[in-house]
Amino acid sequence: MTEPAPHALLRPGIAIPFVLTALIWGSTWYVITGQIAGISAHWAIAFRFAMATPAMFLLAAIMHRRLAMPRAAHLLALAMGLFQFSGNYTFVYMAELHLTSGIVALLIGMMMVPNAILGRILLGQPITRRFIIGSIIALGGIGLLLVNEARLAPLGGSVAWGAGLALIAMLSASIANVIQAGPAGKGLPLPTLLSWSMLYGTAIDIVLALVLSGAPQFPSDLHYWIGTAWLALAGSVVTFPLYYGLVRQLGAGRAAYNGVLVVVIAMVISTLLEGYRWTGLAMAGAVLAMIGLVIALRARQVAPAGGDQSASVPSAARMAVRPER
Repeated sequence: MTEPAPHALLRPGIAIPFVLTALIWGSTWYVITGQIAGISAHWAIAFRFAMATPAMFLLAAIMHRRLAMPRAAHLLALAMGLFQFSGNYTFVYMAELHLTSGIVALLIGMMMVPNAILGRILLGQPITRRFIIGSIIALGGIGLLLVNEARLAPLGGSVAWGAGLALIAMLSASIANVIQAGPAGKGLPLPTLLSWSMLYGTAIDIVLALVLSGAPQFPSDLHYWIGTAWLALAGSVVTFPLYYGLVRQLGAGRAAYNGVLVVVIAMVISTLLEGYRWTGLAMAGAVLAMIGLVIALRARQVAPAGGDQSASVPSAARMAVRPER
């Protein structure tokens, strides 16, 4: 009688990229706070993706992915650039002017809810009872955290306004997630699609920055550009291939557990570096949110064991929860 294989997450080839991706994405939430402290949030976003876009094209070339795409794919990339790399990040950066990075990360981590609803409406994907139960529990936990945030208001801003901005960011990213799973996205190499999406998103970001914030602002502080490089290269270019490698090996459901770890890391960093204060209310809210997230994520589709998963990657991977920043 053969012994059962060890849990997939315990294998080094999976555990290392799983933890590394979560550590990087978890850290990016705090780094963003430094990016918006000295200059316009709009220019901070534009600089980030102006740096990330050529690196993503280079990655696609190194991976020998074709860069040419049909017209329909370019329209999809334009939509993704608008919703993911412009709209999503614009509202995330603005939300962090009013809320601590850990709270914003937690709100964005609930992207599974609009993903499921839009997936049901646009793609006919079912919503399970376990998913609904988990989502309700998680939303209750987030509600407690926001009540605690409103009491403390460490940044002196409007908590309700910050939460609203974060929810708009979450919805924008969710739209990008779901439209990737449509017919236009199937069969496209992911690095190629991401490269063009970033290019279009960067162009939109620059136009928004010029209109809303005026001429470019170039900080002289070296630490600012180190942070920008971390967000652009580590937080965008490095992590995407690692995460989608996990999707191929684990399936979208178990790979999405990465999102829970990202939120935990972001909250820990916020506690250590932003002075986030844990009250009994906050701890209860965090526990409820984590329980709900795990229950909901366990309800997501898992790729069949032992079978060829490559055919299902384009749609499954694009629907995975991605609370990356």
